[in-house]
Amino acid sequence: MDKEQAQSGEYFVVKAKDNGVHVIGLTRGQDTRFHHTEKLDKGEVMIAQFTDHTSAVKVRGKAIIWTKYGVVDTEE
Repeated sequence: MDKEQAQSGEYFVVKAKDNGVHVIGLTRGQDTRFHHTEKLDKGEVMIAQFTDHTSAVKVRGKAIIWTKYGVVDTEE
């Protein structure tokens, strides 16, 4: 991925509302697999981007997620 592609990728923000929130990246391609996991504690924020390698993200735990499509609260 070159610099221009990286700058145009879609970003999202995850803020943990409790300790132990897991953010799990899933791969693109024929077989979807886990490829990266982060653990966030209460108040921690992760800013991430969808890439050629990451097609989906799973958030496990109490968190608020911001995307260009809106805000999602995992408790609702």
